[in-house]
Amino acid sequence: MGTSSFSAIVRPRARSTTPVIDMRGDIDGNAEDALDRAYTEAAGIGGGAVHLNFTEVGFINSTGIALIVGLLARARRDHREVTAYGLSGHYREIFQITRLADFVRMFPDEASAIAAAPAAT
Repeated sequence: MGTSSFSAIVRPRARSTTPVIDMRGDIDGNAEDALDRAYTEAAGIGGGAVHLNFTEVGFINSTGIALIVGLLARARRDHREVTAYGLSGHYREIFQITRLADFVRMFPDEASAIAAAPAAT
């Protein structure tokens, strides 16, 4: 499979300290720096949660799964909840099989993720 450049842009939400990380492209070894920078920026906004938007992610390889595991480990150390939305059925299943779903709440869309976020975020 060809690689698609990866970007991760932090989008603060109006009237909320819960940022969204909008990801675009393939999550593979080339995504590490962008994903790390985005999480660091999102964590600096405050709040107790970060939303990961997978809507425009086309492919996640095993290295990409490892990067997501690393992000979840950082969030856990920071006592920060992570939610994910926009995952395709295939990647939702991968998250279940790899047990990532035990550490990240998954939602079908942004509205659902935002509605489920703790009120204090």
